Amino acid sequence: MFGERGAELVRGLHRAADGHLPAFNEDGLRQVLEEMKALYEQNQADVNEAKSGRSDLIRTIKFRHCSLLRNRRCVVAYLYDRLLRIRALRWEYGSVLPNDLRFHMSAEETEWFNQYKKSLATYMRSLGGEEGLDLTQDMKPPKSLYIEVRCLKDHGEFEIDDGITILLKKNSQHFLPRWKCEQLIRQGVLEHVLS
Repeated sequence: MFGERGAELVRGLHRAADGHLPAFNEDGLRQVLEEMKALYEQNQADVNEAKSGRSDLIRTIKFRHCSLLRNRRCVVAYLYDRLLRIRALRWEYGSVLPNDLRFHMSAEETEWFNQYKKSLATYMRSLGGEEGLDLTQDMKPPKSLYIEVRCLKDHGEFEIDDGITILLKKNSQHFLPRWKCEQLIRQGVLEHVLS
């Protein structure tokens, strides 16, 4: 049936849970594009016949044209939704995606992700003076500016903004500014102690 393959692309994405990126459906996309090409060629042939006086073909031409437009909307919706999910993954996982997620992306999507990553990094460097401003920090507003952390491994000296140097040794606990600790927490050097 006309437009069913395009609708199936969108349904497949809709079935995937929010935040989950299903594997890129290259075969489904190729089938939709082939169907669109066949519909276009049939319409071209019928338009040429309709110009020579066969007005009974106009309804068929309009029907095929509506099917073409529907398929186009489905393909664009499929690709755009995937890009939105990939953009959200950048904010959730950072600039390096896990292998299982990269495996589900097409080569073009991987290229788009890398360009988006570079654009975001350039923008963040342009904000906030010399060091830039990391927009990916504090995705939720912090409840306090200072947190208690435990050191999971020896890291050495750690300097905070007011010039105080702290020695981060394994199993030592410290009360530090949240924004200075978040990177070390992500790296596994520190762990947030919940009281």
